[in-house]
Amino acid sequence: MKLLLAANWKMYKTGEEAVLTLTDLGRRLSSLPEDRQVIVFVPFTALAQAGQARAAFPAVSLGAQNCYPAEEGAFTGEISPAMIRAAGGTWVLAGHSERRSLFQESDLLIGRKTAFALKAGLGVILCVGESLPERERGDLQPVLERQLEAGLAAVDPVFLPRFAVAYEPVWAIGTGRVAGPAEILESHAVIRAFLERKYAGRGGEIGILYGGSVKPDNAGTILGLDNVNGVLVGGASLQAESFSAIALA
Repeated sequence: MKLLLAANWKMYKTGEEAVLTLTDLGRRLSSLPEDRQVIVFVPFTALAQAGQARAAFPAVSLGAQNCYPAEEGAFTGEISPAMIRAAGGTWVLAGHSERRSLFQESDLLIGRKTAFALKAGLGVILCVGESLPERERGDLQPVLERQLEAGLAAVDPVFLPRFAVAYEPVWAIGTGRVAGPAEILESHAVIRAFLERKYAGRGGEIGILYGGSVKPDNAGTILGLDNVNGVLVGGASLQAESFSAIALA
């Protein structure tokens, strides 16, 4: 299983800025080990321009931060998996905590997006995670299992080679707080156990990423933990220098 080093640029960078950063990143990752894969989730408006400049950063795959579970239709403001692929994207995020909390996306909708995007040929990283009150109540396991159950409800095992889960404790995103090794190990163990039950004999094939204030100075420690098969990086991924340091940690 390759380590997945994923960058989520959220609502940052124009198309020109994205190409400049990706080109710089591609140069810095020219000697990326073969056991690692880098994915950058760019804004929709930068995807086509970045896709056209793809030859400048061959070590980096492109993804979109969201999609809608339909081929086409009257869904104002949305974008389909086919549109993402046509623009040069090969991956998509589903269920990021900001989509859940700010845009009120339900577990059911996120599951529909996950299954539809996989069937449409994209790789999918499904994001799950608990809020601070949920953790303090001792609800870590039921929250993660609820999100995973809905997110994977219609996912056929045939798509597992291009599917991963990202654990992102909501209380550690953009706050500077990082889950400690014990908290990461606990959460990833819950996810791995669920995947093993869901896909008997194949749960170990699914990568589990950690996301939550990942930086160059803590990436190596996080990546060295059991059941951590990559990282999903926010703020520290906006600069090629810092994200390349994480990708090579």
